[in-house]
Amino acid sequence: MRRAGKRPRPCGLHVARGGGMTGVSDVLRQLTIVFTEFEGRLEQTPLIRKLTRGRFDLADYHAFLIGLRQQVADGALWMSRAASNIGETHLELRSALMRHAVTEHRDFRLLEADYAACGGDLAVIRGAEKNLGSEALSAWMFHEASRPNPFGLLGAMWIIEGLGSIKAAEWGRLVQRRLDLPDEALRFLLYHGENDVEHIKEFEAMLAMVLPDAAVAARIVKTARVTARLYALQIEEITGD
Repeated sequence: MRRAGKRPRPCGLHVARGGGMTGVSDVLRQLTIVFTEFEGRLEQTPLIRKLTRGRFDLADYHAFLIGLRQQVADGALWMSRAASNIGETHLELRSALMRHAVTEHRDFRLLEADYAACGGDLAVIRGAEKNLGSEALSAWMFHEASRPNPFGLLGAMWIIEGLGSIKAAEWGRLVQRRLDLPDEALRFLLYHGENDVEHIKEFEAMLAMVLPDAAVAARIVKTARVTARLYALQIEEITGD
């Protein structure tokens, strides 16, 4: 599994010369630092500590799927809103975000199917409210998506897609070993472990559409930091008790 600190440097993308963090490679270095800190924060949340230390049970997995479902359902919505606020000078990026939203707008159904496959009641997962972290994360994402040319959201995508490509399959295998669940109950985690790697490549191409630009670069990194904090809060608030 590819680790955060060992992401390959993208080839063929423009990197600004001279002072300041403005080029694709410069921003990727900063985002990698943010993601590494994010991983450490996640490892300290009660739910993930239970998973990695062998105390994870079915109630924890149910709570995990319920907690993620609401945020995942919002994902395609904020991407669509962001695309609608991108101006004509960046039509290629607008199209890329719209395509990404289309590929992910049904992901929450896959998560629901996993929940049902391990004994969960669909009425429960569909009717659950967002936890404190999910509420804050959702508000932040829609706020950013409503800005004119919300290029900063590329930083949020780095955090969320990076989590999928680096941690999802690892978590899925741990859950499967702990609970002896069939593959049909883990498709969301295992699917994202495979497919989000490709999404990261698409992300690097999207970065090249808006960089080099010092202000945009700073906003992307800031948005990644805020998203990482709120996403970790979302996981911290999930409990199977």
